[in-house]
Amino acid sequence: MAAQADRIHRARPVNVAVIVQQGKTLDYIDGITQRSETPEEYVRQEIAKSLVREYGYEKAEVSVEFVLRLGSRKPRADLVIFGEGDQHDQDRARIIIECKSQKIKSSDRKEGVGQLQSYMAACPNVAYGMWTNGIERYCYRRVDTSGTVKFEEIPDIPGKGRTEDEVERPRFDQLKAASSDALLFAFRRCHNYIAGNQGLQKPEAFWELLKIIFCKIHDERSSDEVEFYATSKERHGLNGQLKIKARIARLFDEVKAEYPTIFRENEVVELNEGVRAYIVSQLQMYSLLESDIDVKGRAYEEIVGSNLRGDRGEFFTPRNICQMAVAMLDPGERQMILDPACGTGGFLITAMNYVIEKIRSAEISKWGDVERAETAIRQRVSRFAQNYIIGMDLNPNLVKASKMNMVMNNDGAGGLYQANSLKAPATWEDSLRDRQIMGQVDLLFTNPPFGSKIPIDEPSILEAYDLGHTWSYDSDTDKWTKTDAVQKSQPPEVLFIERCIKLLKPGSGRCAIVLPDGILGSPGLGYVREWILQNTRVLASIDLHPDTFQPHVSVQTSVLVLERKTDQQIAVETAVGRLNDYEVFMAVANHIGHDKRGNVTYVRDREGNEIFEEVEETLKEYEDGKPVYKKQRTQRKVIDDNTLQIAQAFRSWLFEQD
Repeated sequence: MAAQADRIHRARPVNVAVIVQQGKTLDYIDGITQRSETPEEYVRQEIAKSLVREYGYEKAEVSVEFVLRLGSRKPRADLVIFGEGDQHDQDRARIIIECKSQKIKSSDRKEGVGQLQSYMAACPNVAYGMWTNGIERYCYRRVDTSGTVKFEEIPDIPGKGRTEDEVERPRFDQLKAASSDALLFAFRRCHNYIAGNQGLQKPEAFWELLKIIFCKIHDERSSDEVEFYATSKERHGLNGQLKIKARIARLFDEVKAEYPTIFRENEVVELNEGVRAYIVSQLQMYSLLESDIDVKGRAYEEIVGSNLRGDRGEFFTPRNICQMAVAMLDPGERQMILDPACGTGGFLITAMNYVIEKIRSAEISKWGDVERAETAIRQRVSRFAQNYIIGMDLNPNLVKASKMNMVMNNDGAGGLYQANSLKAPATWEDSLRDRQIMGQVDLLFTNPPFGSKIPIDEPSILEAYDLGHTWSYDSDTDKWTKTDAVQKSQPPEVLFIERCIKLLKPGSGRCAIVLPDGILGSPGLGYVREWILQNTRVLASIDLHPDTFQPHVSVQTSVLVLERKTDQQIAVETAVGRLNDYEVFMAVANHIGHDKRGNVTYVRDREGNEIFEEVEETLKEYEDGKPVYKKQRTQRKVIDDNTLQIAQAFRSWLFEQD
């Protein structure tokens, strides 16, 4: 069987290779040509990456802007695929892909799917074609009957060495790991298609898409043969659509049985037959479980963020900030990891995958043989994800979404709970309370909701916290003292600080918490800082760029890394009347990889030209049904982001302190 790539691991930088002029982007196929950075070019470059990384075509088999002859016209086809070793001549072309910007619709008379079909008709050996604008995507098979050329819509174009039947109903070892923004495009297409063709509002469409994604993941994890598929004939006939409906219904029944806390027993996939068939056809070619975590994270966060961002100070922590915090605390396989305000699970998924990569590396090194290592990896990952990952959030929809995110990223969904983290543990559900997490957490990562618009004003909560009381300030001694009086209200981030520290193991438990800068500098909040210094050792303070949470919210924040003191340490310092002196790691994250509009920013030279680096990627492929890891080199822009360097500097500093 021909090798089929199904996973792209994190790329490792090799060296800086190329400087690209401002306003240009480097062509992925030849690695030399600098093309104007337009919306259409963005789509074309993403599809070009997919052709090589997902479909398995060699770069030498792909021609960019190939000139066709259509009578007296000489249009340029965006991407044309030729057979291995074939001359790049029009009569040798096998597949044509047309890429447009999002503003061009498939129905456009000049640049829609009709343009693609005219190109296909002009090439006698072209069998397949694809038209996409990044949102819409249509694939066709050319059919010649009695001198008449027709075009039949199909779910996907075939990958290299693949037959049409394998595209219609693929085997598991033929599923493709999504690369770059391919999955983001697919999620957008599906979400918009449901909203546009089912008559649902976008948040409602999101939940229906979530059900289908759950079915897809369950099929990958539990079925012996692929059940999540829709053939071309099934999509275009009522009987076929009903067959698809029956397969998805069976999968969803199994999903509900496996995840009763996410879906009710009487829930169904509320999509009409045609919409359901379309969504299945757009996702069936991917292996969601095998896709890179950053690819899945970017796709999922966009679709979640546009539907679930609430009015309780909820905004999602950028992946690079999650990665920085996790790398700073360097979690291990036997450490309990908690986020008491987990949102959609960004910190937890980052921490979980950080540990999983440690496990994977250790087992492959131990066994040498990848296939033998896979079994041991699965066992250790399952034990870790089930027993050491815990998340809590007040918003039940966010908990539901975070469980989905966890299931898509190696499955730690059993440790996620809907609960008010600030309330007494006695009020939590039995399964969470039974875990007895107070004072037992090794590592805590969180970005709690904050703001004066969502105050905590329940007396029973406030009186349980030192920071829920009023404090008096003595200017002569520069000391704050807690009084018996209870505050009328407190912003949630203040109480979250105390709750997070009390969750940690005394003497060793550490947390990384995102806080508004007012906590660190406002004169009226001096008592909060004093409580922090009395109860913790401040390991690090990272000042985040003002655009960190843009384009969603403008807020100046920092990441505090704290280690809980033991009662004995606190008692000794209280007895001597002063705090121990120690060094604190401080840094400024002044390059965070995007601007205030959310656009990615890249490293540039002094003339403003973007810099590319050459990276080495490890791909997991199947040969004769067995997994094999291979390396390939490619080029990518250098993102202007110093958060990982900050984490590395902190680890070096911490090593010197120990």
